[in-house]
Amino acid sequence: MSALFDVEEKVRNLVEPILESEGLELAYLEFKKGRGRWYLRIFIDKEDGVTVDDCASISSQVSHTLDVEDVITGPYTLEVSSPGLDRPLWRREDYNKFNGRMVRINTYAPIEGRKVFVGRLKGLEEERVVVVVDDDVVSIPFTQISKGKLEVEF
Repeated sequence: MSALFDVEEKVRNLVEPILESEGLELAYLEFKKGRGRWYLRIFIDKEDGVTVDDCASISSQVSHTLDVEDVITGPYTLEVSSPGLDRPLWRREDYNKFNGRMVRINTYAPIEGRKVFVGRLKGLEEERVVVVVDDDVVSIPFTQISKGKLEVEF
């Protein structure tokens, strides 16, 4: 297990109870280096949408908890936000949660001659994401997805 994964897992275990107590869920968490410094990004969600006050409250609580638990050594920047309207789809369960929504999926290698699929999500079936693209049903292996996100619908 990598040290980076270990930090993310420890942070996740500390953050999830805080979010649950506030009626929120953890959409995604990442700890990565960018522009010469470390960033801990926590994306939170709830059914009726995340507010600025939600982000501020969670940021304060998480910051305090991480300081007390001393999980991350060295300087880092904590960012707490909502995933947005065009939210990325990170987890397998996201592909079932947003069943029926329009999505854009990019793959590592071509499938049926293409690497970008925009269509209506039909969920995850046996480790394959099913999308209806131009009236054709496309089955994409989850492990072949380089990026998935919701499309904003008006």
